[in-house]
Amino acid sequence: MAKIVVMGAGIGGTSMAYELKEALGKGHQVKVISDSPEFQFVPSNPWLAVSWRRPKDLVVDLAPCFKRKNIEFSAVGVKRLHPDSNSLELNDGTTENYDYLVIATGPRLAFDEIEGLGPDGHTQSVCHVDHAVEANDDWEAFVTEGGPIVVGAVQGASCFGPAYEFAFIMDSDLRKRKVRNSVPMTYVTSEPYIGHMGLDGVGDSKTLLESEFRERHIEWICNAKVTKVEKGLMHVSECDASGEEIKTHQLPFNYSMMLPAFTGVDAVRDIPELTNPRGFIVIDEHNRNPRYQNIFSVGVCVAIAPKKATPVPTGVPKTGYMIESMVKATVENIGADLAGKPATAKATWNAICLADMGDTGAAFVALPQIPPRNVTWARKGKWVHLAKIAFEKYHLRKVRKGDTDPLYERWILKQMGIEKLR
Repeated sequence: MAKIVVMGAGIGGTSMAYELKEALGKGHQVKVISDSPEFQFVPSNPWLAVSWRRPKDLVVDLAPCFKRKNIEFSAVGVKRLHPDSNSLELNDGTTENYDYLVIATGPRLAFDEIEGLGPDGHTQSVCHVDHAVEANDDWEAFVTEGGPIVVGAVQGASCFGPAYEFAFIMDSDLRKRKVRNSVPMTYVTSEPYIGHMGLDGVGDSKTLLESEFRERHIEWICNAKVTKVEKGLMHVSECDASGEEIKTHQLPFNYSMMLPAFTGVDAVRDIPELTNPRGFIVIDEHNRNPRYQNIFSVGVCVAIAPKKATPVPTGVPKTGYMIESMVKATVENIGADLAGKPATAKATWNAICLADMGDTGAAFVALPQIPPRNVTWARKGKWVHLAKIAFEKYHLRKVRKGDTDPLYERWILKQMGIEKLR
């Protein structure tokens, strides 16, 4: 009997545990170790930050869910991985051994890289449910007073979708409250152009999103480095195509949400041949670390180098569909290894993104996500907003019930004219 430990219990970790258990059955042990007793549906945090959701709508107590599927679970958290001894040092001082390890931790949020950034500084975040709750508290106070908003993503960020979503959602909520006219809004981003999204654009995403910004009276600054944030004032350097500063901005704000850069989590950082300099897990085409052949990784914690450098550093995003593709390939490859066969399954790394705009939405498809592509596609419509709501319900049900049937995935792909996920 092999013991497979999944490190992390987000979208990638929970899916991995359920699909491993279903594929491997009772003959092998599956255990999940997380630093939280709860699953959080992070994609809906922008809705929570403007009171469109409550925390209980997006959080699932994991222990009873895993117990029903005979999956072991610990919420102690990992202090340090020791790959040479196939062991995890946990935060309570105990040790967990493994035969196979799947790292699905998600990222560390690097607010500390910019003075004054983040919930402990002067800007809000929608990267964690607790952050979104705090953002909502400040939002409810803000809407009674109005004033300027600064929203976006700082240099090194690799997840731009929530920044666009939150800009549009704030705009929509302010219009519903009939106070949008008292709120100037500026989008600040490290992207070289609006709609780049860390993907060098998807279809005509530049025109689509610029048009939305114009229609909603949202100003923007691209190729931007946030140098410092003070209370009510953001310092921004705007750069040219060579990355040289051409203009500085001091942007006043009464409310700000800026996505941070990501790094790997402390438990795995600076392990030679396992991680890159930013702490992300190095994997081969089979989601396996080349040095440690019994370690796999999926999700945001995986190292993917940008194919084309940008004037201001941007990272490569990992969407939910891409993560599901990684999960399926990894399950197949662990099963093959247990059977004494070579790993052959590969994740496609296709990008399929549903971006909510509050009252409508935009869908982006990039197959594969890094150019050149076989398919590149972008559309806008009310159906995207409804599909995002459906995806929230689908995935929360999946976590609660351990349901791995991809009926919703097949439905949404059909709407996009795509036959399968991978």
